[in-house]
Amino acid sequence: MPEAPEEFEVVADMPERHEWRPEHLRRAIVAAGVALWAWNVDTDGFTMDAIGLDLWGLPDRKTVTFEQLSSRIHPADRDRVRSAFTATRAILGPYETDFRILIGDEVRWVSARGQGEDVGIVGRTMYGIFLDVTGRKQAEEGHELLAGEMSHRVKNLLAIASGLTAISSRSADSAEQMASELTDRLSALGRAHDLVRPLPTGQGDAALLGDLLSVLLAPYDDLGAFKGRIRVAVERMGVGEKAATGLALVIHELATNAMKYGALSVSAGTLDVSSVAEEDDIVLTWLEHGGPEVRERHEGGFGTRLVERTVTYQLGGTIAYDWAEAGLIATLRMSRARLAS
Repeated sequence: MPEAPEEFEVVADMPERHEWRPEHLRRAIVAAGVALWAWNVDTDGFTMDAIGLDLWGLPDRKTVTFEQLSSRIHPADRDRVRSAFTATRAILGPYETDFRILIGDEVRWVSARGQGEDVGIVGRTMYGIFLDVTGRKQAEEGHELLAGEMSHRVKNLLAIASGLTAISSRSADSAEQMASELTDRLSALGRAHDLVRPLPTGQGDAALLGDLLSVLLAPYDDLGAFKGRIRVAVERMGVGEKAATGLALVIHELATNAMKYGALSVSAGTLDVSSVAEEDDIVLTWLEHGGPEVRERHEGGFGTRLVERTVTYQLGGTIAYDWAEAGLIATLRMSRARLAS
């Protein structure tokens, strides 16, 4: 009978499977940031290890009641979490519940995991783990916001293209002239759209404020910024590359709405953009004239929320709307230091 190949002879010399000891498991749990908890279903008492106490921002203590923990759960999640924990005893197999907790002004996302249907209960006590999933949740929220923003921008671009076509058709004397003007405006729109995203690292300051506004508004003007119905008069100051994206997004949104509903939706409408200095802020005024009758919209859509978020967090300021009879007046207050950064 032929001998077995050499490669099969080493099987007998393979090391035995590692024997996991409690101290090994503890090291792995600590390294992974897993917090252990135990819940007595009769007394409602919770016991957590040091990782759990740190995650919940609690001082070192032997036990904590669920009601004490509840005071740190986000109010919007509190009832849901209580119901979820109560229902775990009726759940077949493993369960997972994600919720927010408040540690001062900080919001953390926690994932509670365990075995349901009394599988893990010992001496009237259930066992499970807490995981800090804040990073994952923030990434998910960022992806949802990005998806919503992209969808909103695509819809806006389609509406703008339709509006620019209407503008070109009013002023052109021939199909060739209309095609030329429309191509120029769409090219200008493309240049403006490039400003609604961060500049590559190392390119320095984005532009002067007046130049930035001119590029952004040029696609919407029959004759181009400064010459026709769009007038820009702002102080000479640089806009940093960090602030350029946020400011461009805000102006792009205002101009899109003006094209859809406001002064830029009709041939007789005009737009004035001016600025004044107030201590450490610069106040930009967006003033529309000659458009359709203004009707205040009480519920803002995604674009309105996106603008408010951008102004607050990126430009360190506020935006206010005055739905005057003559046309919209938007007042944009920005931190001069943020705008220059």
